Order: sequence, then C-alpha cells, then structure tokens
Amino acid sequence: MQAQDQQMPQTETETINKKEKKPVNVKKEILSWILTLGAAVVIALVIRHFLFEPIRVDGESMCDTLQNNEIMLVTKPEYLFGGDPQRGDVIICKYPGRTENFVKRVMGVPGDVIEVRQNVVYRNGEAVDEPYLTPERNNNGFSMEAFTLGENEYFVMGDNRDNSHDSRNYYGYGSPSAITRDMIIGHVRCVVFPFDAIRGIE
Repeated sequence: MQAQDQQMPQTETETINKKEKKPVNVKKEILSWILTLGAAVVIALVIRHFLFEPIRVDGESMCDTLQNNEIMLVTKPEYLFGGDPQRGDVIICKYPGRTENFVKRVMGVPGDVIEVRQNVVYRNGEAVDEPYLTPERNNNGFSMEAFTLGENEYFVMGDNRDNSHDSRNYYGYGSPSAITRDMIIGHVRCVVFPFDAIRGIE
C-alpha cells in the first residue's frame, strides 16, 4: 500500500486567529510617540545646557581666529562645575542687559590690571604676547588707562580689536567695564563647520 499524505484539520482557534487581526490602539501609539519625542527633547536640552552646544559665529569681532557663520563647538562642564575661565580662553558670554551670546577672549581674570597702549595689551605691567592677532585688524591706535579687575570680574576682548564691542568700550565712549563670572557660559573648543575649516581654537 502506498502511504497517502493527510492534512490534519485546523483547530477552531487557529482558524479564528488567521481571520482576525488585533486592532491597533491609536491612543497608545500616539502616547508612545509623544513620550519618545519628549524624552529626546529633554535629553537634547540637558546636553545643550550642561555638556556642549554648537553655536554659529555672528559677526567679525573674532576674525581671524573665527570667521562669520562658522559653527563652533562650545563645551560647558569645566565652567559649570567649579572651573574658572583662564587667561586666553575663547568663551561664550552675555553682556549686561543683552540676551544674545557674544564670543570673546578672556584677557584678564580677578585681580589683574589691564592697560592698552597703542593697541598693545599690558597685563599686570607686562605686554601680552598675542600671536593669534592679525596686525591689520589691530592698528587703530587704541589706548586705555589701567583698569583693575575686582573679585569675580573678567576682562574680555575680540581678536579683531579694530571692530569689537567688548570690555574696553561696552558702555560707549571708550569706557572700560568688566563682565562677571555668571555671564560666562562656555568654552569655545573648535570649529566644526564648514568641514574644510575644522580646527581647534586656542
């Protein structure tokens, strides 16, 4: 005798499962997406506030160290968690009564005496070596009398000294004024865009 293939009959449950599909719970799907997007936003805000942030250069006050429209990577932990800005750091800061960010270089820290004679910066009586400056952007003959920084005060300048709104002249008429520690937001570490201009910032 030849064996004949026989198919076992499907159970009633299997037949029903094949015919019926579970309905999609639209509310649960929407809630899941909202929670996922919300978590992503929170994580992005935490990273931006506490770790690092890309910021676009707006203006030419830091030429030729930074060019207009370049994207900088700004780190924040070292200033947020106990560290203080050091002389020469390129920073992101605020000015009194202004909401926008400014990018400048720290020229003086608490206790320093800053003076400018014919575009040469003197710190505590000694001329500051500034190899990052472009001579053609620092030749307008600017001078400033000695300015002593108090506790919690910082003196900042742009690297394009002939075209920078900074601690030398923030309040106009060439009157110097420092910024305070709480106005300093982050440390500029490098340029990340455009890609052919990627470089570290010192």
